[in-house]
Amino acid sequence: MTLAGIELVYLVDDIGEKTSGYYASNIWGINRNSLLFKLHHTTKPDIMLMVSSIGMWITDKKIDTIEPNKMLRRLRSDLLRAKLTKIEQIGTERIAYFTFTNFEKEFILIVEFFGDGNIILCNGDKKILALLHSIDVRHRQLRVGLNYIPPPEDGLDILNLTKESFRELFSSSGIGKTIGRGLGLPKKYVEEIIRLSGIDSKKPSNEISEDEFEALFEIITSTLSKVTKGPHDPSVIIEDDVHDAYPIRFSDDNLNAKKVDSFNEGLDIVFTEEILEKGKSLFSSPADKKIESLEKTLTEQKNAINVVLEKSKTIAEVANLLFTMTSAGQHDIRNEMITNSLKEKNAEIISEKGVPYMKINESKIQIDPDSSLPTIASKLFDESKKQKGAVKSIEKLMKKTESKLEKTIEKGEIAKGSVGFKEIRKKSWFERYRWFYTSDEILAVGGRDSSSNSAIIRKYLEKNDKVFHAEVHGSPFFLLKGEDEELLPLSLEEVAHATVCFSRAWQISAYGMSSFWVNPDQVKKGAPTGQSMAKGAFMINGTRNFIKVSSLKLAVGIFKEDEDYLLVCGPPEPIKKKCLCYAVIEPGGSTMSDVSKKIRAEFDKTDEGFKKIFLIDDYVRALPTGSSKVTETGSSKVTETN
Repeated sequence: MTLAGIELVYLVDDIGEKTSGYYASNIWGINRNSLLFKLHHTTKPDIMLMVSSIGMWITDKKIDTIEPNKMLRRLRSDLLRAKLTKIEQIGTERIAYFTFTNFEKEFILIVEFFGDGNIILCNGDKKILALLHSIDVRHRQLRVGLNYIPPPEDGLDILNLTKESFRELFSSSGIGKTIGRGLGLPKKYVEEIIRLSGIDSKKPSNEISEDEFEALFEIITSTLSKVTKGPHDPSVIIEDDVHDAYPIRFSDDNLNAKKVDSFNEGLDIVFTEEILEKGKSLFSSPADKKIESLEKTLTEQKNAINVVLEKSKTIAEVANLLFTMTSAGQHDIRNEMITNSLKEKNAEIISEKGVPYMKINESKIQIDPDSSLPTIASKLFDESKKQKGAVKSIEKLMKKTESKLEKTIEKGEIAKGSVGFKEIRKKSWFERYRWFYTSDEILAVGGRDSSSNSAIIRKYLEKNDKVFHAEVHGSPFFLLKGEDEELLPLSLEEVAHATVCFSRAWQISAYGMSSFWVNPDQVKKGAPTGQSMAKGAFMINGTRNFIKVSSLKLAVGIFKEDEDYLLVCGPPEPIKKKCLCYAVIEPGGSTMSDVSKKIRAEFDKTDEGFKKIFLIDDYVRALPTGSSKVTETGSSKVTETN
């Protein structure tokens, strides 16, 4: 499948809207031409955006790395933590421009979806910093250090097509070619437009009637509008010779078309399949070559057996002939009757360098012509048996070849199987915030910053919750969800503990701080008249229930919920109780990145499958802000994660 310019128009708008306010939290290289961006937002679920030379789409699949991407290191250096501020397209050109902003720096990732495709990283002035493929053609050069130059634009703006500009395209060429070449539309859209119009595609465009022109123009503009703006009625076709996604329903109504919920979902199915198939081919190629070689060897061995058996049979037939001649009273192998009979069997007596041989086809057996016929016949029988013995040797070699072939085929299948993907788990709403389950199995959810503090209070505070805060700068709001019947002291203490630890108290090692809890009706979401409040701040009325926090300790752990593994950070007691492996941390020591690496290494000892599930970035995100040190680790037996 090739992404059309009009399809890209829709994708740029759709993906641009969905990723507004997101920043790049991680980037993976899938293959040399494909990158997977993990986009993060403080209050919205993460988005996985695939950017490839074949297309761009939001995916719910994490494809295993297939081959190295030479741009990955540079992209991670410049774009990680950078905000995706806009996605643009010029007209219907098959080029997307992703603008990332990182502090005062601006980067533009340019992706070309035509020809072999290209991915180009530029600075804000469009100076090329890195690219997949250098280009040196008449109208443009692309290489590091030069300014990016797009290909020459098509002068026709089909998104604002007029009857006059459309008519200017008409010539003696068939109307199908006129639409395809003049409007730059893919074959599938041209065929659909022609099908709806009822006009013969080969009819010269300058010969169509006025009524046909009006109908054709209406169909074209309507089709363009549906594709670029909707409404869509998307489907996919996955067949041996067709892999394609359709944003709109076509009038031929292909029975093999499978309905999907969105055009993006269709692209995810089709393009992911394409990447996987190419990856499987790449991974299995060495095995395929070896399989071909072994199959050739096996054929040669089978042929060799047939040749040897035929030799053995022919030699035995000559030996039997000599025994028959002996019974008939013949004794001299040089007798004319015998030599004539031998010729019928393609056999004769020859001499090479004075040494006599019985030549039978291409076989030569040394004999003594003066010996009796039975003696010569016995020598030939011995040679026939010797040839049969060689068959057994070849059969042994065949068995070894067959075993190698079987193992190579298996390795090839394993190689293909190593190229795959996993469905990205849809996270619960609270996983975008700080969270943990208390020892009483009650959910606690806290903010990460002023925006998420505001979100959990405004969006998720319910009448039965308890609201926690600490009188420490940078304190999060925490919610203890759904407990009004009975106050559980242990849960209250644990949430108070988390509230202090995730505040600035951790950064400055301020021990002996207190947290307090209140009921939802005590939290006022608006400032008093004539006053203002900072983002993420709220007024608290009435009595505050204080709980002193004597220590600063947290624990990071992994636990299993249904078929998923979750990474969590909270007070040590519930984490140690619930998790398969854990690490207790205290303030001071190493940076968030270094302590994350240490914890990950410890957890991977418990189960190497965790490497595929949790990245360093996931551990960093779980930790409190500031330096930490690991003071204790523990684990239990974990079921297989692969």
